[in-house]
Amino acid sequence: MKPFLPVAIFLSFTVFDAAAASRYDVTQMTCAQVQARIAADGLAILSYRSSRVLGLPIYDHYASGQQYCPDGSVLSPAGVPTSDMKYCPVKRCFSSSRFVAR
Repeated sequence: MKPFLPVAIFLSFTVFDAAAASRYDVTQMTCAQVQARIAADGLAILSYRSSRVLGLPIYDHYASGQQYCPDGSVLSPAGVPTSDMKYCPVKRCFSSSRFVAR
């Protein structure tokens, strides 16, 4: 049983990390509400439906600062569709091997 203890501890931290970010469906929110949620939470998972592929859900991590992005990710300007705007400006975390310190 002891060999599985480190694995169980690692998995518990992984699950806690994933649960830390709040999830929001931005299609039911205004741009100001989305921006306020990101500012208050620091990191949020925003979801909406694709305008190109019918019914395809799209979701990603959006943050108020670089410190909230997962390791190996950088912050980049982006936009999401909200109930009042087609392009609500936010910042998205995305994985990048180009900007990782070596």
